[in-house]
Amino acid sequence: MRKLRTWFLTGLLTLLPLWLAWFVISLLFTLLSDLSRPWVGPLLNGLAGAQPEVFGWATHPWVLPVVALVGTLLIILGVGALTRRVVGQTLLRWTEGLIARVPLVNVIYSSARKLLDLLQHPPGGGAQRVVLIDFPHRDMKAVGFVTRTLREEGTGRELAAVYVPTTPNPTSGYLEIVPVDRLTPTQWTFDEAMAFIISGGAVAPKEVPFEGPRP
Repeated sequence: MRKLRTWFLTGLLTLLPLWLAWFVISLLFTLLSDLSRPWVGPLLNGLAGAQPEVFGWATHPWVLPVVALVGTLLIILGVGALTRRVVGQTLLRWTEGLIARVPLVNVIYSSARKLLDLLQHPPGGGAQRVVLIDFPHRDMKAVGFVTRTLREEGTGRELAAVYVPTTPNPTSGYLEIVPVDRLTPTQWTFDEAMAFIISGGAVAPKEVPFEGPRP
């Protein structure tokens, strides 16, 4: 029984990362292919109906998700290439101006846009840096990114808006307002912090500052 238990745990720990990787890949495949299904499906059916001897393969069940995935990837690449040009930037500004006129949607879009810009472009020095904060209580630490500094009304005490991403998806997380003197500074780069968060702590430096300056 002891050997069976050891073999089971070893096999489980071996297969679990593979299963998680497969789960993420299949989830991304499904999400990306679903974006293009509404127009890829009728297109393939039309081709198969017009020339069944040539495009008869288009009706097979595996064809639709694959072609839809390729279509979504082409759209993403096309939007990325177009945004790099003056015409694309003009269209993007026009679209953002249109979204800015829609209540609630403009708040969601602008907030998501700023967050993705923060995650896409590593922040430099100054107020934007990698820190540790007491979260959810003083005896535990969480990695966060200082996005800006504020002042407390009445006292003028310096505060920091800290975005605390979750593992393994850093695009979701918490926003904490923390006094600057309670932040634990680190020497981590943005890439090192993201690797630490996404890997669940598996990719980490040998030493981590824990006790920061106390008021």
